[in-house]
Amino acid sequence: MAARVLNVNVGVLGHIDSGKTALARALSTTGSTAAFDRAPQSRARGITLDLGFSCLRTALPPQLGPGPGELQFTLVDCPGHASLIRTIIGGAQIIDLMMLVIDVTKGMQTQSAECLVIGQIACQKMVVVLNKIDLLPEGKRQSAIEKMTKKMQKTLENTKFSGCPIVAVAAKPGGPEAPESENPLGVSELIEVLKSQAYLPSRDPSGHFLMAVDHCFSIKGQGTVMTGTILSGSVSLGDNVEIPALKVTKKVKSMQMFHTPVTYAMQGDRVGVCVTQFDPKLLERGLICTPDSLHTIHAAIISLKKIQYFRGALQTKAKFHITVGHETVMGRVMFFSPAPADFNEEIQENVFDFEKDYLYQEQYLSKDSVSSEENKENDQAGEVQLPKQQWALLEFEKPVTCPKLCLVIGSKLDTDIHANTCRLAFHGVLLQGMEDKNYTETFLPKLKVYKQKHKEGQVERVMDDYSVIGRSLFKKETNIQIFVGLKVKLSTGEDGIIDGGFGQSGKFKIRIPDGLKPDTKMLLNAASKKKSKGGKGDLTKEDESSKNDSAQPVTISLSFKRYVFDTQKKMIQS
Repeated sequence: MAARVLNVNVGVLGHIDSGKTALARALSTTGSTAAFDRAPQSRARGITLDLGFSCLRTALPPQLGPGPGELQFTLVDCPGHASLIRTIIGGAQIIDLMMLVIDVTKGMQTQSAECLVIGQIACQKMVVVLNKIDLLPEGKRQSAIEKMTKKMQKTLENTKFSGCPIVAVAAKPGGPEAPESENPLGVSELIEVLKSQAYLPSRDPSGHFLMAVDHCFSIKGQGTVMTGTILSGSVSLGDNVEIPALKVTKKVKSMQMFHTPVTYAMQGDRVGVCVTQFDPKLLERGLICTPDSLHTIHAAIISLKKIQYFRGALQTKAKFHITVGHETVMGRVMFFSPAPADFNEEIQENVFDFEKDYLYQEQYLSKDSVSSEENKENDQAGEVQLPKQQWALLEFEKPVTCPKLCLVIGSKLDTDIHANTCRLAFHGVLLQGMEDKNYTETFLPKLKVYKQKHKEGQVERVMDDYSVIGRSLFKKETNIQIFVGLKVKLSTGEDGIIDGGFGQSGKFKIRIPDGLKPDTKMLLNAASKKKSKGGKGDLTKEDESSKNDSAQPVTISLSFKRYVFDTQKKMIQS
């Protein structure tokens, strides 16, 4: 029986020019087809443009079980160039363990911070690699490494990677032009650290097969090879697989894992799948899957969290770059939260309840989004109340193909690359996709998101003990008929019901079922006497304000809610 091989995917992430590709090369024993900047554009520009994969095989460490076997680290070299962050996000979704590569002479840089954020979202464990220690003068090298190690420990203090190992290396002493005979420094120590951090990732061969393809090329006489990492399920020789973006189904003719032929591969494995009669130019990267198991969606409901390093508010109606699966598209967002009474309710994870009511939000609610005025009020009242969970409706500019419950990242990739700011805004989980192109008519009316509306007017005069005339609640052209029957409250405490319009100028009649209080009648009669002394007809603006100063007017407040996607725009009062 062949010795078992355990595959652990290790992401190599960091700022541009921190030496990620050199580190992957120093660690690797077997380069895959995609490794080490083979692409002509990459070589010409001297930077990694795409995910590169290579592998390192070593004996199985004791914590991973008894018996013979090999531990294979698949190294995913993610590009560090800012404009390629889409690719990094695509790579991070298939990573079990992350290496954050830091240029020891520069420390944390903008993209190292973004990589750290992606790691926190998509990854469980991390090792920090301080690279290029050969550039430090030998006499001061040790103290400089210690100083940078302390700095990194401080940076990671409030992240989930607090206390992670930090290793100093020189992956390519002397830089890219140095002769190959120069031995890397610290790499064997790094391999030992990686082995100590390796764990048995939870792998599940059941369920639909889904693979993230990152390279596609043809081999003469063989067919077209799609290489990638299996995100879920498993695949065997002879299986049919679908390329959902192209609506094409192909049979698996042969498979390889790092140049070794195999007949079966499962979740977490990195594999090359060969099919025939397929033009590789049609698919550079994307997803392949069990036929009919993926959906192409035009909009989605996600649960989400704001990324703490993103500066600024997340506004409803704003556009973000939305990364779903391996695709990044523009999308518009609408944020919503539980109804205020349910803010503290425990929400079931990864499920969206269409029976519940949700409150529309102009922006994602976070400590820094609650306005300063509200803060002043709340400081006296105690802590600002934030909901335990918030959601967003995403509407994509073009449809995306993805599995359910996949990771979603929203970013502002059009922010200046050189600005020292995090461009990743939020991350979440896709709970419900909308496949129908006409989802605004067929699907959205089921989504019960409401806006709370509040209007205020004034009592103009008393008609009798059980009715008053109101004004300033509606515009002249408003159809008051649609408000008939709605409940209102007077500032003096009485409950009333809108009975109908009164005249042509937007005034209206209110019925007070329990009658006006004697005090209210006195107040209103005093106000109308003043008004009649001031001359007949409607008052001018100035008269009105002076009148308001002398006798406090009785105000009328009308509150109702309206569902955002209700085609009939009904007004609802509890």
